[in-house]
Amino acid sequence: MSRETEAVSTNPTPPPARVLVIEDETTLAGLIAAYLSRAGYATTTVHTGPDGVQAVREHAPDVVILDLGLPGLDGIEVCRQIRTFSDCYVIVVTARKDEVDTLIGLSVGADAYVTKPFSVRELLARVQTVLRRPRTGSTSASETPSSEPIRVVGALRVDPNGHRVHLADTEVALTPTERDLLITLARRPTMAFTRRQLIDVIWGTDWVGDEHLVDVHVAHLRRKLGDDPDTGRYVTTVRGIGYRMGQG
Repeated sequence: MSRETEAVSTNPTPPPARVLVIEDETTLAGLIAAYLSRAGYATTTVHTGPDGVQAVREHAPDVVILDLGLPGLDGIEVCRQIRTFSDCYVIVVTARKDEVDTLIGLSVGADAYVTKPFSVRELLARVQTVLRRPRTGSTSASETPSSEPIRVVGALRVDPNGHRVHLADTEVALTPTERDLLITLARRPTMAFTRRQLIDVIWGTDWVGDEHLVDVHVAHLRRKLGDDPDTGRYVTTVRGIGYRMGQG
């Protein structure tokens, strides 16, 4: 066996992505888990809010599918608690038709949502979409990730290579979506991005949903950065278009 062939054959296979399903309807949870398992994901299910928080601590999932109507703790509180120690992707599943509930779910750190009734294939597509999301945008052939400079806007430092954000000397804890959003804006600081452009870069071009979810993530990002929406030191609203990087 040649050295080249030997190297290929001993290359470890990456472990499957871990998905945690937090759903109190046991039949639905089992159906979702079965689809995910057949698609190659390592899947765990729990049925209450407190068990969901504990399962995230124990299993460190890549994606959490989170029902809002849970016993013990509702899904919004579960998401809040998860966000204190995990930056996994969170896909909210809700039977509530009121758009406000969906936006509340997103504002506490959820990355996407699916409204009941839904097909399990639709939910699987959401999982696949977040897991293959272009991480903070694609780099050009002439700009490899290792060559990207740290972007500085006033007291804010955005490191696209390390996926880290500092405000003054303090690292800011952001969700994957918030971090991707900020890095995307920082990479082209003079460009005004439309909501659709940000969705295409961060969520993927096949994303279908309410484009105003971008506004929710921007609002949450601004709160974490202590940024005033009226002045937009770090994230500026461009009326009639969308958002661009502020001037610090």
